[in-house]
Amino acid sequence: MPQTVRGVIARSEGAEVELVDVVVPDPGPNDVVVRVQACGVCHTDLAYRDGGINDEYPFLLGHEAAGVVESVGDRVTHVAEGDFVVLNWRAVCGECRACRRGEPRYCFATHNASRAMTLADGTELTPALGIGAFVEKTLVHEGQCTKVDPAADPAVAGLLGCGVMAGIGAAMNTGGVTRGQSVAVIGCGGVGIAAVVGARLAGASRVIAVDIDPRKLEWATDFGATDTVDSSATDPVAAIQELTGGVGADVVIDAVGRPETYEQAFYARDLAGTVVLVGVPTPDMRLEMPLLDFFGRGGSLKSSWYGDCLPEKDFPMLVDLHLQGRLPLEKFVTERISLDAVEAAFDAMKSGSVLRSVVTL
Repeated sequence: MPQTVRGVIARSEGAEVELVDVVVPDPGPNDVVVRVQACGVCHTDLAYRDGGINDEYPFLLGHEAAGVVESVGDRVTHVAEGDFVVLNWRAVCGECRACRRGEPRYCFATHNASRAMTLADGTELTPALGIGAFVEKTLVHEGQCTKVDPAADPAVAGLLGCGVMAGIGAAMNTGGVTRGQSVAVIGCGGVGIAAVVGARLAGASRVIAVDIDPRKLEWATDFGATDTVDSSATDPVAAIQELTGGVGADVVIDAVGRPETYEQAFYARDLAGTVVLVGVPTPDMRLEMPLLDFFGRGGSLKSSWYGDCLPEKDFPMLVDLHLQGRLPLEKFVTERISLDAVEAAFDAMKSGSVLRSVVTL
């Protein structure tokens, strides 16, 4: 029988979010109803609210979540009732051209729930990233559920569902950071700080954090950065080169996603070094640089989508590292809020005063 729960929607472009009744249908054959326990407030949710993703309003916001499986469809084999899961938006299909060539991290046809959640009047909702988790219960495909150790705090584990995974994966998966390398991270919000953590986990000997906000540089130091650069007062390219013996970093991660920061990342890397773009540009942004510099410097220029992760492999591993005390995920949680405080959390995010606000239910 369908259930009516409370959830946060964006009804129109730029309008403040609303807490409304949401109807969750019975699960289809491969669907799962998850009782959401926690959901992080991510920049992507704000982008949905403000029309930066598409115009398929109204949106059911939230996607960086963890919870408990409440009910399953009659063909579900991946999870069972009572499982503690982190929700993911890369439920690989196994059949698209990326999956067939052995690169499921680039899956082009990830699964979503077969039935729509709606408003009380029957209006269909578009769930953010196919999840929609600022809600007491949500409906997802079974492949969007990744089982992890239930000893983990839901508010902490759920962060792997998007931003923290994006940053850690940008360093460890996309950037391929190895022991003894030097890494620079430009932009020290939640994703950038996670990239700092990923670089340290991978064994980087020097991790240089770059930002214009002294508070964020303090966060980066707390999470393991060995050096910081205030790029509002110092040329970051020159500073990174000076800190790396005049040659530049082995891997530079742009967690901002602007032409200016990408250019800085490009010139701050060593010859044949790697640039990783994990910050998300807007459609209007353009980059103009001498083509000869691309030819002459060699190396790799990569973009990182979801940290090039495979949730079934990466989420349980990272939760285990956290429970062992080797991955301080709990330090990302700046505040715990209720469903009716999402709009205020967006304001805090824009001001840069939080790493993550997390809705707890």
